[in-house]
Amino acid sequence: MQRELDMKGIIFSEFLELVETQFGLDVCQAMLDESDDEGIYTTVGTYDHRYLVKLIITLSRLTGISPEQLQEVYGESLFINLFRSMPELEGATSGTFEFISKVEEYIHIEVKKLYPDANPPTFKFISKSSAQLLMDYISVRCMSHVCLGLIKGCAKHFNENIDIEMAPQNEDGSVVRFKLTCH
Repeated sequence: MQRELDMKGIIFSEFLELVETQFGLDVCQAMLDESDDEGIYTTVGTYDHRYLVKLIITLSRLTGISPEQLQEVYGESLFINLFRSMPELEGATSGTFEFISKVEEYIHIEVKKLYPDANPPTFKFISKSSAQLLMDYISVRCMSHVCLGLIKGCAKHFNENIDIEMAPQNEDGSVVRFKLTCH
């Protein structure tokens, strides 16, 4: 089970970069110090996701911003950097719904090729039309607000106005249903 909870170091590196950019080096260092974390993560290394959770909770305490909001901000920022790292998708997707569909069929497959031990979240698509997408986000890490931020970042990238509803499907939050409606 522990292996399932591990995350690639790039996720940690991106988070630390965001904290430094958004809140400053002093806040980033205070977060690391209070979390008893050296902040040394290699992009290809594998780390327990609980370290990231601890950093988010500490940052929340330092900034007064809820952990959920911090996860969303992180997700939005992460989308931009992940999209830039995949130039082959630049012309291959024309909108949010299409891009999200490619996450499961392309991006997560590529992640597994690069990092065979990676365990990315999965999307189970329930229904899709030109105006609405209904899907379940499934992750043992229970970080659905990062997914929400990623979706918001994606919609912003494609300059689309999308309402996003999310509803946990179980008590631990490992399955969350997202309903996206395009206007």
